[in-house]
Amino acid sequence: MIYPVILCGGSGTRLWPLSRKSYPKQFTELVPGGTLLQATARRLSGAGYAAPCVLTGAEFRFIVTQQLTEAGVDPGAILIEPEGRNTAPAILAAALHLAKQDPEAVMLVAPSDHVIPDASAFRAAVARGLGAVSAGDLVTFGITPDRAETGYGYLELAGPARDGSPGRLRGFIEKPDHARAAEMLTAGTCLWNSGIFLFSVRDIVAAFAAHAPALMDPVARAVDGATADLGFLRLAPEAWRDADDISIDYAIMEKATNISAVPYPGHWSDLGGWDSVWRAQEPDEAGVVTHGPATAMDCRDTLLRSEDPEVALVGLGLEKVIAVATSDGVLVAGMDCAQDVKSVVARLKEKGVSQAEQFPKQHRPWGWFQSLAKGGRFQVKRIVVEPGATLSLQSHYHRSEHWIVVEGSARATIGGDRSLVTENESVYVPAGTRHRLENPGKVPLVLIEVQTGSYLGEDDILRYEDVYARP
Repeated sequence: MIYPVILCGGSGTRLWPLSRKSYPKQFTELVPGGTLLQATARRLSGAGYAAPCVLTGAEFRFIVTQQLTEAGVDPGAILIEPEGRNTAPAILAAALHLAKQDPEAVMLVAPSDHVIPDASAFRAAVARGLGAVSAGDLVTFGITPDRAETGYGYLELAGPARDGSPGRLRGFIEKPDHARAAEMLTAGTCLWNSGIFLFSVRDIVAAFAAHAPALMDPVARAVDGATADLGFLRLAPEAWRDADDISIDYAIMEKATNISAVPYPGHWSDLGGWDSVWRAQEPDEAGVVTHGPATAMDCRDTLLRSEDPEVALVGLGLEKVIAVATSDGVLVAGMDCAQDVKSVVARLKEKGVSQAEQFPKQHRPWGWFQSLAKGGRFQVKRIVVEPGATLSLQSHYHRSEHWIVVEGSARATIGGDRSLVTENESVYVPAGTRHRLENPGKVPLVLIEVQTGSYLGEDDILRYEDVYARP
């Protein structure tokens, strides 16, 4: 039995404005076939695979559960990291957790945001690595390169890759310049570093003890002190903060000598920039990819994507352009500058632009809401509550609320009154009054909320009861 471990963190900066800190790329359908998380979970499932163990942040825990359920994948343990500490502590935490269930477990570690269209071919590559794992090796997966790529790190094998069989790893190579990348492509002994790993729990824990002993105590304390929370497992925060922020490559893989690499010749992408998204979409004969309400004319080698407004790109000879539009942000960049988007997001953060990290559409355990308009003393929101979902019993100090139901039916609790509110009906919630909203129906509840008051921040809330155990 193979135990998948899915790493589901990230800041979502390189694919701004569609990916942001509040909702990074793994939760978005960037290529056909569901979200990247859903595609990853399906790929790591089937005969011989246990339910996946997912490591994520507290703000994403309900999104992970919802998306896996929608994908038809029954999640195993969902470990909540108190804060991001990079891949080494996360993988060690998963290994120590799995060791309590099965000390002989074999774990397959994969990021949640990669594209591998041929799931069966990937599972066959995993099967080819099991022999090396049985022999005590730590196995990594390398992608057979098809171009001199400078955006990836490389794995250097001791000899040419043959028939997809595991080969001894000579070393890791950081992202090269184009000349070096071209040399490695010609040599045929180098693979792109995918960041996907296969090893036994016993061997990877032993590797941490040998090569990164400083991580052992804090991560073990974080796992041993973990607390259950609505089916999630929260790692102990104080112990977790003592763990170094370090990647698995630096902590273990570049130091260990028992490493094999399995070549994977199929299509793969980490979608590390909009140029990768363009390439993964199979451009037309002019090299153009469009998505959503978007029209491109007289362009070449261009990505044009819109999530909301109608967008057109016109220009005789216009080429190698990335244009991405959402309801509150637009990116226009040269294809060769795709990696610089991260720097743009940093600049927006310095300027205090909320769009740098936050979407207008904010997800909650019960559904989502989106700000439609906002002034000095008012805000208008669209709120969608999933069937059977319930918001917390709460009150606000500084604002009143008007709820207008436009689709479905709502059960509203306002003070001591409880009533059913149907389409085209509305209710008023005075400031300071305890209230709750529920969707008792079988279709999503959609309402317009008008807030009025001196302060409209999301932190103006006092919860009395909450089925999601939020503070």
